[in-house]
Amino acid sequence: MRTPATPGTPRVWFVTGASRGLGRAFAEAALAAGDKVAAAARSREALEHLADTHGRDRVLPLTLDVTDRAAVFRAVDAAVGHFGRLDIVVNNAGTLSMGMIEEFTEAEARAQMETNFFGALWVSQAVMPHLRTRGEGHIVQISSIGGLGGFPLSGMYTASKFALEGMSEALALEAAQFGVKVSIVQPGGYWTDLYTAMRSTTPIEAYAPLRAELEKMWADGSVDSAPELAAVALMKLVDSDEPPLRLLLGGMVYDLAFDISRRRMETWARWEDVSRAAEHAIPAPGSEAARRH
Repeated sequence: MRTPATPGTPRVWFVTGASRGLGRAFAEAALAAGDKVAAAARSREALEHLADTHGRDRVLPLTLDVTDRAAVFRAVDAAVGHFGRLDIVVNNAGTLSMGMIEEFTEAEARAQMETNFFGALWVSQAVMPHLRTRGEGHIVQISSIGGLGGFPLSGMYTASKFALEGMSEALALEAAQFGVKVSIVQPGGYWTDLYTAMRSTTPIEAYAPLRAELEKMWADGSVDSAPELAAVALMKLVDSDEPPLRLLLGGMVYDLAFDISRRRMETWARWEDVSRAAEHAIPAPGSEAARRH
């Protein structure tokens, strides 16, 4: 089943970070399916090419910095004004800052959260009034393998994805009453410019041995996939009658998710006695029941 429910009606997408990488692949897949796309990105040049290729009646290029909340609301309103509605929203814009947690300056830490978390939050807030008024729609939050657990050098990136996923879980429960669906997509490695455009902290010498160990682990390089494969999976997700809250993309991230979950459950089980002993309900302090107690 497609959103909207009317068979043969082109859906309208709002995709952030649509100029390259996964975002560009998502936009291309939507257009190949006969849908329309409001394509948003910081750089307008690549978006113009997308519009010229597929037609201005099907592609609305939007220059957008998702960290600017007011600009996000204006862009969403422009998309709705142009196409008349929104059906699928893909929060794909993201950045990667690498470094040990101790190394991050305040500005570097905040910058990582501004795009990956707050950017997605502003878009979610901006589109919800339109989607809930119509009583349908699908918000897709592009998270990461980093949303599964913390890893050396990517701690702040992971923090931004944990924040995104926590917010999105709550949003899914809040939006469901209006017929709006929310899905969190956790991709593994894809050949995008996320790594080439990443920023790095100033190294602290004490972490040199750990960096050397990590470099040895990564010596063979990563074997990533074509973004088009992620786009195929995304189309299956948005075409589903019952899309999941979470979708893993890739065999490596699938296996890692289960491994992390098993290790957490084993740890919780070992410490069960301590956990249960830490709870014993008592009346609210200062209440009559507490005084009697």
